[in-house]
Amino acid sequence: MDKNKKRSQPAMSPFAEAILESISDGVFTVDKEWNVTSFNRAAEEITGILREEAIGRRCSDVFRSSMCETDCALKRTIETGRPVVNRSCYIIDGEGERIPISVSTAVLKDEEGHIIGGAETFRDLTEVEQLRQELDERHRIGELISRSPSMKPLFEMLPAVAESGGTVLITGESGTGKEVLARTMHQISPRKEGPFITVNCGALPDNLLESELFGYKAGAFTGAVKDKPGRFHLARGGTIFLDEIGELSPTMQVKLLRVLQDKTFEPLGGTQTEKSDARVIAATNRDLEEEVKAGRFREDLFYRINVIRLHLPPLRERQEDIPLLTEQFIRLFNSRGKNPIQGVSPEVYQAFLSYGWPGNIRELENVIERAFILCRSSVITPDLLPPELAPPGPPRDTSSLQKASERVEASLLRDVLERNGGDKVKAARELGIHKSTLYRKLKRLGLGN
Repeated sequence: MDKNKKRSQPAMSPFAEAILESISDGVFTVDKEWNVTSFNRAAEEITGILREEAIGRRCSDVFRSSMCETDCALKRTIETGRPVVNRSCYIIDGEGERIPISVSTAVLKDEEGHIIGGAETFRDLTEVEQLRQELDERHRIGELISRSPSMKPLFEMLPAVAESGGTVLITGESGTGKEVLARTMHQISPRKEGPFITVNCGALPDNLLESELFGYKAGAFTGAVKDKPGRFHLARGGTIFLDEIGELSPTMQVKLLRVLQDKTFEPLGGTQTEKSDARVIAATNRDLEEEVKAGRFREDLFYRINVIRLHLPPLRERQEDIPLLTEQFIRLFNSRGKNPIQGVSPEVYQAFLSYGWPGNIRELENVIERAFILCRSSVITPDLLPPELAPPGPPRDTSSLQKASERVEASLLRDVLERNGGDKVKAARELGIHKSTLYRKLKRLGLGN
């Protein structure tokens, strides 16, 4: 037989065809030229494309997947002989709608064992995605997202704090999201229609910072040819966020204290006092109580800004949030037109959970953005991480990693059980696992009766 002769696709038995037509997963097959050779009923329903329109066309014209151009799962399987199982991606259906799916692939061989094409099954994850988004919403307030127990007290008091209008001091290490928290408070407050003005108190010298905060009048100094309103003026009816307030000099502390006490200020070179009704939210990564004891921060100013204090724990103390934040940043960079990334590999999650994150959420965002730049497939793998996340040497003690993984898993299971009213059968169905598997997980994690 001529080896170059095109091998025909083997005919499907009526029994096999009946099985393919009865299952809820979409299934299609291709030959070695990537032409669709079969297309079951579920594939029609999920893609919105009729079988007669699909068969004979190239699969990339029919099955318009986010992986087609960058990392085709079926192509990889045919080239390597290794199947792909449950790879997440999305397709564009016949109506132009984006449909989230999971994909599995396998090779097709003839009786002699020669590869003659491939088969792909895909499952519509629209309902799963909707459930995931609903679960995310339960752990989200404005731009702030968390499912960590360490963040629960903050989430519980945040609506009342936002409603109150009182002065707030946000504490926490650099990169923990203090500005995000401040903006969230503004967005859910009665002042949400007003401006949100940010000032970094540690970025400017005193003379420039004073003019930024209070503005100036024409002629106040060389180059001041016209009036310029300050940030307190611009923030009227809204919120002013004073970031890194612990960096203020003693002189600026005195001037800020007057605004907080009297709600008034004077622009540089001005003779008339202006009123300020802006809500003040301050933030610092310093221990201001220690700064007061050391004489570097005024005690009266501290008590003026410390009306309500909110603390953001570092990322290493809220590891349950790492998957949530990772997904959030992946969606963010995908929306900016970066490489279409579907997620990270399990090994990357292990690296994330075992790392200390000294730069907190900002560092996690930077790591994911770096991976987006370097990634040439649809999944972020360990080789795309910076060296500090995968240091050489003997394997680490994995006990802390195991505990972190269990906390994440337990949090997810509690969410699903709560959503299903404690019904374990329904919860198992939502998770796509057998109920006995769920019972074992609950027992292992100390969540079962």
